[in-house]
Amino acid sequence: MKLVFLGPPGAGKGTISAIAEKKYGIVHISTGDLFRAAIRNETELGLKVKAILAAGDLVPDSVTIQMVQERIAQPDCSKGFILDGFPRTIVQADALARMTGLDAVVNFVLSRPEVVKRLSGRRMCKSTGKIYHLIYNPPKAAGIDDETGEPLIQRPDDMEEAILNRLDVYEKSTEPLIGYYRDKGLIADVDASPSPEKVFEGMDKALKAKLGK
Repeated sequence: MKLVFLGPPGAGKGTISAIAEKKYGIVHISTGDLFRAAIRNETELGLKVKAILAAGDLVPDSVTIQMVQERIAQPDCSKGFILDGFPRTIVQADALARMTGLDAVVNFVLSRPEVVKRLSGRRMCKSTGKIYHLIYNPPKAAGIDDETGEPLIQRPDDMEEAILNRLDVYEKSTEPLIGYYRDKGLIADVDASPSPEKVFEGMDKALKAKLGK
């Protein structure tokens, strides 16, 4: 099964991908992870990406496309994959269409207020990176890490103003993609507001209906 996941920040794409990997036996491919791994392993593309990011520039479509093309050609993708973070533009979507066909594009739907509530409630232990949530996964003592006793911090990108800016960027870049894939009959809309287990159930049902399984 070859899938693309679309959805705003905070929609839980990474969490659902982890469940889907186990249930479907397919590979989760995050472009962010690809970039980090390529830089860490100092591959030819990784060195190119490192230099681009060091200069404060955006990674061009051509580099991202090449990286994804190399990844989906790996043997572990033979049973299928989930692409998370790619494509982000129509140019990337056209390139992906030239590489491979898709079974479905899952569009995780979450309202702006719910996105803000989810992301602005996150808190992190700086030394361990452990993530808490004021509503969904609070620490035992308010504002304190359970294990180290350190004060928890709120990351700058989890502050409301930053979240709203990320949402604006997402909506501008992704709305055309949703239309692009809807025109091709590939979109499966899934409500991302319930628990991850319920979201996966909803997605599984939508995919079975779309794929006739």
